[in-house]
Amino acid sequence: MDLNKILSKLENCPCGKKHTFFTKAIEIGSGITKDTGKILRDNGFEDELLLVADENTIAAASGVRESLRDAGFAVKEKIYDNLMYARAEQVEELLELSKDVKGIISVGTGSLNDICRVTAYQAGKKFCIFATAPSMDGFASDTAPIIKNNFKESWQAEQPLVIIGDTKVLAASPAELKSSGFGDMVAKYVGLAEWKIANLLIGEYYCENVAAITKEAVEKISALADKICENSEEAAGAVMESLVLTGLAMKLAGCSRPASGAEHVVSHYLECYKVNRGIWPEFHGKKVGVVTVLLNRAYRNLAERVKEINPTADPTDWDVVYSKYDECMHADIKRVNSPTITDKVDPEKLKALWPEIRKIILETLPSDEHLMKLMKAAGAATTPEEVHVGKELLENALRYHSYMRYRLLITRLMPMMGLDIMDFME
Repeated sequence: MDLNKILSKLENCPCGKKHTFFTKAIEIGSGITKDTGKILRDNGFEDELLLVADENTIAAASGVRESLRDAGFAVKEKIYDNLMYARAEQVEELLELSKDVKGIISVGTGSLNDICRVTAYQAGKKFCIFATAPSMDGFASDTAPIIKNNFKESWQAEQPLVIIGDTKVLAASPAELKSSGFGDMVAKYVGLAEWKIANLLIGEYYCENVAAITKEAVEKISALADKICENSEEAAGAVMESLVLTGLAMKLAGCSRPASGAEHVVSHYLECYKVNRGIWPEFHGKKVGVVTVLLNRAYRNLAERVKEINPTADPTDWDVVYSKYDECMHADIKRVNSPTITDKVDPEKLKALWPEIRKIILETLPSDEHLMKLMKAAGAATTPEEVHVGKELLENALRYHSYMRYRLLITRLMPMMGLDIMDFME
């Protein structure tokens, strides 16, 4: 991937922001596991490394240890049994282990990458990701979702200096992980619409050029929908590039807006609920894909059916909101809503801009039929039942997720409009 070409296109960007990213090399190719050590050396990694993986990912990355040692690295290892969550306690553990190393390499995806990128940031270490599955969009991100006190929130993290994806390894990864990555990518439709609406309504920073990078990545991966679950190196490499591009877009924008909207926050609500009860919450992208299908349908229905609105000041009943979260999360909910995001929303401005907001929704989001066709072709989950979410939990998540973030979302505006998201699901 030509990183200089991406940056050159963004020089003197009309948004007024100087766009940069920290990543120096993105190497995606066939059989490059054996070159891992050399790639790290070429990009300034020093002798002592901490390798972090779990039993599944280190097995998938056969040969990576040997490549590092052949390149002269002294490698300390932390191999988890099967890492399913990214927790603050694991970050603390890795901070202790990384004290006497110069760099960290995460072998895996998802939660493994997240705890490593936060550790690298806090410890000031060089960071590399060796990806074992194209399963999520955060490879190039400089934030990470971490669970602390059973509340999931984005933490500042280190953008990887190097990202390596061996297409042989990626193509051989489980189909469920590959379709999970596809689900994480189609979520960008919702995220991009809400980002533009937030800019329109409250003047939140927005960059059309960065948004275009995400759009290009979504279009690229959508064209490969029917090849996602095949053991195709070409498809795996293209999907990996698309996922990396959205992470770069987040860094270029300085926020996660180019890659996530309400669908990610709903997923976090579901995950916190299940984590609090010791239940496996399913793969991130799998949940996100399901919620994207639901919200894409609801948002389009909203825009098509509701021609005029008469919004009021935010009528939130905070006692009701707190009742929909576990008590251990109440302090965090209060923190992210002091002040709450709708304090910035003028009801009269929302009323006046509603025709333009409807237009953004209808122009940005695909039809329900088209999105379902893509998801089915990619073997991705599309129903709540497939991610083990029942009716009551789903309704609570869709109605109350937006209080988990200080972020303007369409779902957060709906109470001001006197509307219930559940009325637009069909």
